[in-house]
Amino acid sequence: MDTKELLKKVRKIEIKTRRLSNHIFGGEYHSTFKGRGMTFSEVRQYQFGDDIRAIDWNVTARYNEPYVKVFEEERELTMMLMVDVSGSEFFGTTNQLKKDTVTEIAATLAFSAIQNNDKVGLILFSDDIELFIPPKKGKSHVLRIIRELIEFQPKSKQTDVAQAFKFLSNVMKKKAIVFMLSDFMDDDYEQTLKLVGNKHDVTGIRIYDKHDEEIPNLGMVPMLDAETGEVNLVNTSSKSVRTQYKANALRLADYFHNAFKRSGAGTINTRVDESYVKKLLGYFKQKG
Repeated sequence: MDTKELLKKVRKIEIKTRRLSNHIFGGEYHSTFKGRGMTFSEVRQYQFGDDIRAIDWNVTARYNEPYVKVFEEERELTMMLMVDVSGSEFFGTTNQLKKDTVTEIAATLAFSAIQNNDKVGLILFSDDIELFIPPKKGKSHVLRIIRELIEFQPKSKQTDVAQAFKFLSNVMKKKAIVFMLSDFMDDDYEQTLKLVGNKHDVTGIRIYDKHDEEIPNLGMVPMLDAETGEVNLVNTSSKSVRTQYKANALRLADYFHNAFKRSGAGTINTRVDESYVKKLLGYFKQKG
């Protein structure tokens, strides 16, 4: 992808997702993810209705009239976006690939964070850590994250969710808001997730295609395994083949839901042909 085309794509995503974060998600994000607590801001003269417990008695004695302490929320939060860049993310049978939906959701979350003056970091993972961008503030930083989400070419096509969570634990010593975006075609990560969930506020966003869960009857079809690169002939006219395919997909989806729930983490499920806006808003309101 040449520079001009890349900048055009970045700008298109920025316009769409920034509008969403400004008009819809900014307030919901702020109310959902609280800061570290309340910090002293200033003193002002007592007004009718003020809580008498907030009176600053030293200042009141000095000026011989009541003054109260004013506190404000101390935010300074850090959001970490953990994005699956394995081969299955390049699959899509509707208007866009799973990767495109992942990019839009990640950009929307990132702009919501910087609108609230929070830091944003990025981890791109496959079965290894492909890229780590430490958390920073600012629009230019978010635009860099979007550029990486669009053009990054992973070295591996496979997935290891547990490995990604282990890396997060090593690099993030303070509590963070963590969003992992993946189709979660993996298992055996619950134990690591529990350790991460004890420290961080974790949400798994499962983005999937309708044909991840079932295949139509098309006869003998050559199918590419996006994570191994192998091409196999699959008899889709066989009911047992279609049943087994669906059963495996549902097993992984159930594992995702149950592992995150047992770890005290949140979950969002969105199909690429559904409105992720409604799903995110519903989640924020429920969590808030």
